[in-house]
Amino acid sequence: MMKLKKSMLATVVAFGLLACSCSKESTGPDTSNTSGANLNKVAGIYPAPPSGWTGTTNPYNTTGWVGDIMPYYDNGKFHLFFLHDAQTKPAGQGFHAIHKFESTNLLDFSYGGEMIPYGSTTQPDFAIGTGSTVKVGDTYYMYYTGHNGISEFLMSNPRESVLYATSKDLKTWIKNTTFKLTAPPEYYNFDFRDPHVFFNSEKNEYWMLISTQTVHSRKAVVLLYTSANPATNNWTLKGPLYTTTEEERYLMMECADVFKMGNFWYMFFSENWSSNKGTHYRIADSSEGPWRKPAHDMLDGEFFYAAKTETDGAKRYLFGWTARRLPENDNGNKEWAGNMVAHELTQAADGTLGVKVPGTVAAIFKNNLPLQVQKSAGAVTVNANTYQLNGSGAEAFYTFTPVNGTRKIQAKLKADNNTGTTGFIFNANNYPEQGYKIVFEPQRGRVAAYNLTGGNPVEVTRVPFEFKANTEYTIDIVLDGTICVVYIDGKAALSNRIYGMPGRQWGIFGHATQAEFSSLQISSPD
Repeated sequence: MMKLKKSMLATVVAFGLLACSCSKESTGPDTSNTSGANLNKVAGIYPAPPSGWTGTTNPYNTTGWVGDIMPYYDNGKFHLFFLHDAQTKPAGQGFHAIHKFESTNLLDFSYGGEMIPYGSTTQPDFAIGTGSTVKVGDTYYMYYTGHNGISEFLMSNPRESVLYATSKDLKTWIKNTTFKLTAPPEYYNFDFRDPHVFFNSEKNEYWMLISTQTVHSRKAVVLLYTSANPATNNWTLKGPLYTTTEEERYLMMECADVFKMGNFWYMFFSENWSSNKGTHYRIADSSEGPWRKPAHDMLDGEFFYAAKTETDGAKRYLFGWTARRLPENDNGNKEWAGNMVAHELTQAADGTLGVKVPGTVAAIFKNNLPLQVQKSAGAVTVNANTYQLNGSGAEAFYTFTPVNGTRKIQAKLKADNNTGTTGFIFNANNYPEQGYKIVFEPQRGRVAAYNLTGGNPVEVTRVPFEFKANTEYTIDIVLDGTICVVYIDGKAALSNRIYGMPGRQWGIFGHATQAEFSSLQISSPD
């Protein structure tokens, strides 16, 4: 449901194709017994920017993607700033200008275009990195990363620094060319980025968090600066707010975010070099820490990256991006940037967090569609909308009518043991030789996704989750073009990019367990 501004209505068709990510594979027909001109359209719940943002003759007039998101809420509207990643980057020009979506409901998005352009080859922001927005008086300050890796520039300048621009209306931004914050001597100026600035009411001062490393031991740190008033350009170094542990051994803790929710303080950061790639979080009783690692410190897998939060005053949301692949098929290489994905945060009494489908998104799926079995194998039975798969011998599965456009799948799921596996299948026309499986793995304490080629599974992403036998879990799956987000009991999610999903069958399976899918339902927007 993308609404385009700036005389860009002519790009609606192109954007619709973009949101689907246009797999080069043939998707085949939709054979469902449904009608309605809009039934199979992609709603754009997970947006990417439209093409044509600098004019028809510029080489940058290409499809774009959403990189790191910098959410800011003001006067009833989410201003979702992000790093724009163009499909084609001409030699000698910079990259990752800051663009923006606006939304009042995280369902309908308007595209604001470029907010802050990248600089020239001799300027510190030849490329732009992640930042944040804070309001001081009647002025908005957007702090961001300046990045310039050109050898001539590096002869007398650090590769990365913190810069800012100001605005009175969150639309027109003016760079302050006199402000430049660089790494102190004991910290690594090659990696000094992702300023997150906010007013800390607990300390009655402004805080700036910066992701960097120590020079000698090369430990990842979230560095803290404070200021009584950012308008003075005076920021005082306080030292590390968090340092990676010997057990973690993180190389960088990118895109740090600190906030208070209820009685607890939280820190989010993202890490892309360890065996646990993705966005992590910590809990504390004070903004200064000490920071505790929850038993499961990831709320989504590695295809949901650089996530930062924002609140509308009532609910808090987590915004990240789900990577694309190149070439655009399920065997392509994972690439930086993709589509924006938002989760609604949930909070347990002990302070641990979870995620669920944003309420405004869940509310649009009012049109229930028929479940029509295409094929089945093994010991399978069905009674109304309850499907039992006895995979204690061989794997049992059902597949259903192909999916297209935007859909929501719901089910109550339970299994009779903790040693088998169960879950969902997409791109299932030729299953089990080919497909994309979302697998609930109780014995390994996680949900994982696998791409099947020739019957051989290759792990794509995973998120920790503790399952118990004979316990019912609520599963919600939102499909939008090639994006598939699986929500597990309001506690965790698994975001996926599945190029082979549109126009192909989907299904459910059980292996070495007896699995029950009750209240199974698929629906489309009304």
